[in-house]
Amino acid sequence: MANKHESNSNRSERGSKADSAEPRFLIIGRIGKPHGVHGEMRVTMHTDEPERFTWLEQVYLGLDDPQPVPIVGVRFHKNWALLALEGYESRDAVESLRGEWLQVPEDEAIPLEEGELFLYQLIGLQVRTSDGELIGEISEIIETPANNVFVVKGDRGERLI
Repeated sequence: MANKHESNSNRSERGSKADSAEPRFLIIGRIGKPHGVHGEMRVTMHTDEPERFTWLEQVYLGLDDPQPVPIVGVRFHKNWALLALEGYESRDAVESLRGEWLQVPEDEAIPLEEGELFLYQLIGLQVRTSDGELIGEISEIIETPANNVFVVKGDRGERLI
């Protein structure tokens, strides 16, 4: 299965990369607490392809101004990727990253199958009833463990679907 659940970090953008000179990034994980004392960190994965962490040479750290950071080690433990990043060799250094997002440029995404989309590509699409009545446009997608919730804004206000 492709990584269609990866999120776009620039939620206000729509359309293709041609819309902006800025590169688009896809969120693939979020840093949790340190693991051990030698700079490993637990990463909650936001990808359908966890093994992608083993293929990557670097990840981009942060949402507002993503900075490339080389990966020096990766292994898996329970439901986490345990990641070691260059320049973060101690528990304290890793602790300073807790809560940060890990991203990759969209052009490094795992190719999707025909008919698949990344979730962020649904933003701006119209939502209609089975009778064709316009409800509104998808303005946001809230990812929860149970299911995704679509925020639809229309003439009658905001609806959660």
